[in-house]
Formats: sequence, C-alpha cells, structure tokens
Amino acid sequence: MKIYTKTGDGGETSLIGGTRVPKHHLKIEAYGTVDELNSYIGVVRDSFDDGNSRDVLFQIQNTLFVIGSHLAEDKEKSNMKLPPIEEAQIALLETQIDAMNEILPELQFFILPGGQITSSFAHVARCICRRAERCATHLSESEEVEADIIKYLNRLSDYLFVLARFIAFKHEAEEVKWVVR
Repeated sequence: MKIYTKTGDGGETSLIGGTRVPKHHLKIEAYGTVDELNSYIGVVRDSFDDGNSRDVLFQIQNTLFVIGSHLAEDKEKSNMKLPPIEEAQIALLETQIDAMNEILPELQFFILPGGQITSSFAHVARCICRRAERCATHLSESEEVEADIIKYLNRLSDYLFVLARFIAFKHEAEEVKWVVR
C-alpha cells in the first residue's frame, strides 16, 4: 500500500464515505486532535512501567481510534459499521480513577504539571484530551456527535489527571504545588 496518494495536495481530504472537505474542517480538527491525543498516550504508555496502567492505556488507545473513526465519518454516505462507544468503556475509566485515588494522598492544593517526566507527559495528554473534547463539542453544534464520545473524552481527561498524580507517586516525586506569589 502506498502511503502517499497526492489527493490531499490541494488542501482537501476525504471523510469515511468519500466526501471531500478542507483540511481545516471541524471534523478534521476533531479527529486530528484525537489522533494527537492517542499518540501522546502512546508516549505515556511506553514511559510508565506499570502493567495495569499500560494495559488500560492500550485499551484507551483502541477506544480513541474508534472515536477518531466516528468523527471522520460522513454518516450520510458511509456504509462502514463502526463499533460503538459503550458505557463499559467509560466505567473502566471511572473504576481506574477510583482505584488510583484509593492509593494517592488526598489532593489538598492545586498542582502544576512537572516533577517527573512521565507524569508531565500524562499532563500534556490531559491537555490534548481537553482540546479534543472542545473540538468534539464545537463539532456537535453543527453535526451529530454521539453523546458518549464527549462523555468519554471528559472522563478520560479526569483519568489522565489522576494518572499523572499516580505516576508521580509511584516514582516518589513530589507534586509541584501552585503557589500564588
């Protein structure tokens, strides 16, 4: 399979279903941001040596690929049967958040990203996730976006925040407190 097709050289790309849109279209921005998030989660997964977290992050990456596919689809022209985003995928994030919070000290102050490199990577992923959520909600103003996609992205950003804290904790790194000067 050739990687380059030259069909995007004029600034357009195809959605699933064949519709051509400009590369700055909201759908492209939304699924492109989800792709960026997926890549950064790969960095976190490859940088954190915790079997359970690595498995969960792999599941998250697969879910994000499905979300990107949904966002890239022209529902009126596509015949592709995409897997749904299910409540169980959201529940997994909530279960993981609760499990990590059982181990972590209670959060009593605002924290700044930093203190440990992999924790910082997780914070970057969290910020990209928030941007992906903003893109999806913006897109939902003009097109149908499944509610569970937005819900998943919202919960995922919470998971990534707690994961960043958990990674710092596992590495015995002190959280960087936000201090007003």
